Amino acid sequence: MKSLSRLTRQTAPPSAVVAGLVSVLVGTASSAAVVFTAAKAAGASADELASWMLALGVGLSATSIGLSLRFRTPVVTAWSTPGAAVLATGLLGATMAQAVGAFLVSAALITVSGLTGWFARVMDRVPVALTAGLLAGILVRFGTGLFSAMRDSFGTVFPMFAVYLVCRRWLPRYAVVAALVTGAVAASLSGSVHLGQVDLALAAPVFTMPEFSWQVIIGAGLPLFVVTMVSQNLAGVAVLRNDGYQVPVSPLVGWTGAANLLLAPFGCFGLNLAAITAAICTGPQAHEDRDRRFLAGVWAGVFFLCVGVFGGTVGALLMALPKSLIAGIAGLGLLNTIINSLSSALADEDWREPAAVTFLATASGVTLLGIGSAFWGLLAGVLTALVIRTTRRTRAAGKPAEAAPAEG
Repeated sequence: MKSLSRLTRQTAPPSAVVAGLVSVLVGTASSAAVVFTAAKAAGASADELASWMLALGVGLSATSIGLSLRFRTPVVTAWSTPGAAVLATGLLGATMAQAVGAFLVSAALITVSGLTGWFARVMDRVPVALTAGLLAGILVRFGTGLFSAMRDSFGTVFPMFAVYLVCRRWLPRYAVVAALVTGAVAASLSGSVHLGQVDLALAAPVFTMPEFSWQVIIGAGLPLFVVTMVSQNLAGVAVLRNDGYQVPVSPLVGWTGAANLLLAPFGCFGLNLAAITAAICTGPQAHEDRDRRFLAGVWAGVFFLCVGVFGGTVGALLMALPKSLIAGIAGLGLLNTIINSLSSALADEDWREPAAVTFLATASGVTLLGIGSAFWGLLAGVLTALVIRTTRRTRAAGKPAEAAPAEG
């Protein structure tokens, strides 16, 4: 009995299990509607839509569990939410077969990017201050969302915040856990949780033979690849490095692309490294021992599998939970990561201004050419750094050398 208890503590520490659960809950709740919209744009039936969720869940489970165990790092993967947004418009008028063809092209390009190592070479040249500013810009809206949610659902979110603060004082490891339980109880008591329309149903795989249409590939496949790499994988690597995990980038990108390639005929449109949800699993709230936080990534994979298997009920369940509960637990779960990101971004005085520009541009949420603010924020920071460093070199070159002291 003692050995079983010890094994449970080692493989399923409460903080890691809850971090994995919150990570999946936040990622799924915040973007499942976008995935459904993309599937409907391609004319997906109810069974095909459920197959999309199953394929995505299986892919996310396999990559999160496999990569976390392989590298002993909390590697959490996610579906490409910006990519789904691109597909919601790019697939209008396309058939499901043409959509699958576009998925395969995007997945193949991602796999090649990982195998050749060019993405890792790009990441190695990005300064830590800029990646930290990038991450802080991505996460800041979740931090502000915590307090925005109080305005509309004070009775649910404020008790969560109060319990979080109390636990931070006496039980810091379980602060997020206690806040989640408090929020669920408060939402239930207020009558904002509606489970009456939720039916339990298993998803079944639906295979679609791909059809390659150059119009759909250009209009949806290539934008999906670009958005996934610059808006998702870029930020995902930044999360890991910001928390000190120097895991090799190429295998991570390569394996997510390969899994995507295998599952694309069943509706898996895009797998990538998670950013926002990964930050929940890489920080101290996941486990006090940094070397044991990989368990949070493993448990995230377990919960992703549940999402996939019960893909037919996911949409109804998410609609039953109040948005304020999701917003509140996301803000609290990411608070420490936001603090650490801002500290890293502003620590080096030489990179402070470019990091601030990266943070502000990313936080703005600007989207141009179908590419999200993560890419444009990093580009703005790099351009700022180039201008500042060039100006400094010019001034240094024009400054007269100090006269040598006279001998005497």
